[in-house]
Amino acid sequence: MCGFLAVDSKEFDLTTFCDALEKNVDRGPDMTETVEEDAVMFGFNRLAIMDLSDDGMQPFKGEDCTLVCNGEIYNFLQLKENVKDDFSFQSSSDCEVLIPLYRKYGLDTMCKMLDAEFAFVLYDKVAKKVVAGRDPIGIRPMFYGYTKEKGEIAFGSTAKTLMDLCDQIFPFPPGHYYDGEKFVTYRDPAMVTRMHTPSFEEATTGIRDYLVKGVEKRLHADAPVGYLLSGGLDSSLVCSIASKLMPGKKLRTFAIGMDRNPIDLKYAREVADYLGTDHTEFIMTRDDVLGALRKVIYTLETWDITTIRASIGMYLLCKKIHETTDLKVILTGECSDEMFGYKYTDYAPNAEAFQSESMKRVRELYMYDVLRADRCISANSLEGRVPFADLDFVEYVMSLDPDMKMNHYDKGKYLLRMAFAGQDYLPDDILMREKAAFSDAVGHSLVDDLKEYADAKYTDEDVAKASEKYAYKTPFTKESLLYRDIFEEFFPGKAEWIKDYWMPNSDWEGCDVDDPSARVLSNYGDSGK
Repeated sequence: MCGFLAVDSKEFDLTTFCDALEKNVDRGPDMTETVEEDAVMFGFNRLAIMDLSDDGMQPFKGEDCTLVCNGEIYNFLQLKENVKDDFSFQSSSDCEVLIPLYRKYGLDTMCKMLDAEFAFVLYDKVAKKVVAGRDPIGIRPMFYGYTKEKGEIAFGSTAKTLMDLCDQIFPFPPGHYYDGEKFVTYRDPAMVTRMHTPSFEEATTGIRDYLVKGVEKRLHADAPVGYLLSGGLDSSLVCSIASKLMPGKKLRTFAIGMDRNPIDLKYAREVADYLGTDHTEFIMTRDDVLGALRKVIYTLETWDITTIRASIGMYLLCKKIHETTDLKVILTGECSDEMFGYKYTDYAPNAEAFQSESMKRVRELYMYDVLRADRCISANSLEGRVPFADLDFVEYVMSLDPDMKMNHYDKGKYLLRMAFAGQDYLPDDILMREKAAFSDAVGHSLVDDLKEYADAKYTDEDVAKASEKYAYKTPFTKESLLYRDIFEEFFPGKAEWIKDYWMPNSDWEGCDVDDPSARVLSNYGDSGK
């Protein structure tokens, strides 16, 4: 994971620019570089993953272009073959290929050719314009803003890098590029052109094949790789697939839980034993949770309740990994629920409603689960890779008959489970285990501790008067008011970065609840066991 800053303006001196870039340094602690190209200032904080030599350092230059890219281009070898006669590569980095692709095909076609997770900014010296783009899911973060005096455009990996430079700051929309004048949609991952109604066997075979390919792509790195293993279905599948793809190689897996009633630790240990991984467990306490809260909110750049809850354990886990290992790359299990369903989507009234909700969740991933994974991992100088967000996999699953993905089987995510059943990927009890939300599964006491802390800090009257402070997405509980107050300390007036609280669909019967945790749903059942 890396961080960059690019400003299409001479408005700021180098010291001001470097101070802003420094806010990204955790994303890329290995090396920092700043360059000026005409009126454009570029800064890059590198975490060396591909081509560990100095040749892999950015910004890249060539063909009258200057490029910074935080990305992994999974099909870069094929793309390099395509342009090998047009460009003299200076590195074996995957990202350098964007320059000759841009020159040969232009911005629109180039973005559509990438099988990748990326955020990039490129200055075209011939056209005298800055262009930029972001991957369709929004796995890699990017914000843009307009400079305080001249109103010229600037881009940063995180919003905090732009806070001292820009008054107006916005998330760069996933699946879009900026062509120097306007933002253009080049791919909406939730929208498929044709729905498929395969047999059950065909559907599960396709799910398995595409996910295996998604994991396989993400194993290529010049730096050491580790795996987050919660003991839940999704992270366990990622680990099991990687284990099968690399027979004889012992994976390094990591889990975290509260010191009181950690649900997932025992399941993570069961999976680790089954796969024969080098497994490490970390324990966190109430003091750890509360002590990390402000740092986590600053890191996340959000006020959303469930994102913050789920991030605390993940942030502390990644912090421990960074402090105690030499790992640089982490595979994780995010982005499955948005396609296969949450506990609350059991209440979807019909297939059309299920598909519509899934599309909404996929489009909003960059604000919630993807944001959490990126910030928690990258803030600890690690790179996160998300196989369930593989573009081919997402397109396949989103094109499946939504009725097949609904819970007609008294078992959520049944298609995904059955795709790997009977093939020695995981023990049956893990494969069929009921889902528990990560913020609950690390131990119910985590959420309880946060609520108790907020209860002690705020009164019911504070919540009743919250609309006087925050008209936009007014906090509605003491906990949400706590998070919003901390957010506003760091990012005053920037709440609109997030569209809404992540909550179940309140229009559905059984889902009109006042807390995002699946624990409040009547169908939670065995999930917390």
